[in-house]
Amino acid sequence: MTARERETEYDYDELGLVAGLEIHQQLDTATKLFCQCPTTLREPEEAARTFTRYLHPTRSELGEIDEAALEESRVDREFTYLAYDSTCLVEEDDEPPHELDAEALETVLEIAQLMDMSPVDQAHVMRKIVVDGSNTSGFQRSTLMATGGEIETSEGAVGIEDLMLEEESAQRVEETDDGVRYSLDRLGIPLVEIGTRPDISTPEQALEAAERIGMLLRSTGKVKRGLGTIRQDVNVSIADGARVEIKGVQSLDDIDDIVRTETARQVELVAIRDELEAREASVGEVRDVTAVFEDTDSGVIAGALDDDGSVMGVPLYGFDELVGREIAPDRRLGTELSDHAKRHGAGGIFHTDELPAYGVTDDEVAALRDAVGAGSADAVAIVAADTDVAEAAIEAAAERAATALEGVPEETRGANDDGTTRYLRPLPGAARMYPETDVPPVEPDPSEVPEPELLTEKVERYQDEFGLSEGLAEQVAYGKHMPLFEEVVGGGDGDNDGVDPTLAATTLESTLTELRRDDVPVERLTETHIVSVLEMVEGGDLPNEGVPDLLTALAAEPDRTAEEVAEEAGLGGADEAAVREAVVEVVERNEEQVEAEGMQAFSGLMGECMGALRGKADGDLVSQLLREEIQKRA
Repeated sequence: MTARERETEYDYDELGLVAGLEIHQQLDTATKLFCQCPTTLREPEEAARTFTRYLHPTRSELGEIDEAALEESRVDREFTYLAYDSTCLVEEDDEPPHELDAEALETVLEIAQLMDMSPVDQAHVMRKIVVDGSNTSGFQRSTLMATGGEIETSEGAVGIEDLMLEEESAQRVEETDDGVRYSLDRLGIPLVEIGTRPDISTPEQALEAAERIGMLLRSTGKVKRGLGTIRQDVNVSIADGARVEIKGVQSLDDIDDIVRTETARQVELVAIRDELEAREASVGEVRDVTAVFEDTDSGVIAGALDDDGSVMGVPLYGFDELVGREIAPDRRLGTELSDHAKRHGAGGIFHTDELPAYGVTDDEVAALRDAVGAGSADAVAIVAADTDVAEAAIEAAAERAATALEGVPEETRGANDDGTTRYLRPLPGAARMYPETDVPPVEPDPSEVPEPELLTEKVERYQDEFGLSEGLAEQVAYGKHMPLFEEVVGGGDGDNDGVDPTLAATTLESTLTELRRDDVPVERLTETHIVSVLEMVEGGDLPNEGVPDLLTALAAEPDRTAEEVAEEAGLGGADEAAVREAVVEVVERNEEQVEAEGMQAFSGLMGECMGALRGKADGDLVSQLLREEIQKRA
């Protein structure tokens, strides 16, 4: 039975499943958290220049070095940064950060209210060591803003531990031969981090809690939307396992699967530990086994040896058939060893549970076992690479094999697209944080911050005040255009000085979507474009039916105004006389059909009339005049 098949048999209460969430959401502010640069993302090809950095960990105030940062620094890498015409000295770490952004502070206090949290009396900025290159300074600035909240789920309350205001990291663009390339457009965007208490006991509750927090965040109308603007980290442990932090879950819908898969992985690792203990297993010394493969037909190994590399191996006594045991879908204990080896530049490992294969023969496997003193109950892992890389990689794999004797290691893992995870680094410790001396503390004042309206409440209000259907009201309230909708429709309560709410909602949630599906570049449309088009309809200068055509034309010429494009394209509203003239022409052209069918000819002729008018007339007016002309002749 595979790990996935066993998942369905788990009693999470019996396993002692405990989970917590860390939700990271970008705020939709005009400027970044510690400078006045815009928060707009750019394309890498827009970069004006590049510069490089090498990073290393620093000691905390107590003289300690964080273990996770220290391991990250052992991988020798060059970090290249793409800078733009909007990039400033703060982003390059050549100038001290400015004061915390006021707009971001206000939004964070709104979020705190929605979660019944207590803001801190004084907020101090801290430095969190990060040496993976995602910040030019080698640390991320983070500020505790509120504590002690709670959200409700169907399986009980989930406490909110803390609410942090942070600067977003630089965006990873690509891996290079020398290191990593980052883009600075994202670095410094205000980011809120919400950490729950470990009150979650099932995968389903984890998903429900994440959805609830996501709804509360969107209720402010001040968070960014789209891929990459929200990320979830999940902390998972079982009673016999250990706390594992899973970073970078991109989709809310993946959270329950991530919790299930990590639970299964820990169950399998505990089972492997118990079996290894029963076998009195151990990890042997690393050996150079290059001689075994001098005449090998394995392309990978031969390639390494042709480049003056080596093959390094380690005996895993008592590990036979356990290195190849599945611990998660398509992942085995050997995959864990390989993850650690890859951190040091190796392509991965081979192990005897999967050999002979990959060009390695039975005779070579037997010779390998003899070379390291491994018997039939043992396994052997090998790495073929440049000698220095092979030595570091096999040592890392051996260290991970040794932790299998203890069970589940505490560590930070990365989420994969298929719902599995991979090793990243050890869990960070307290030495990772120390005070930021360049930014003065602030004293949050929640008394001046209004409590936002929940999205669920907006749905009800849109139905009551604007007469939207439940489905359309929900689309608008939960959609990314909600703030724009509220701006253009006015205040409600019969005091609506804005455009027609149904027209605004349909345009924002249906028309734009349909145009995008028709490959119209709607991303080139600004809010000003959309507002101008809706106001033209409200002012009688454009019929409802002309909205798609005008938006399409504007997307093709975004530097022009809606009025200019409408006039040039002839999309302005036709007066009643012109509409009647067009309708009469259609009816007379189809006179025989009208005489024979009477009002039954209406549907076909209506389409022909609208086509003849090309969006210049409102459908209700065309319908009224067409009925009149048909009745005259019938």
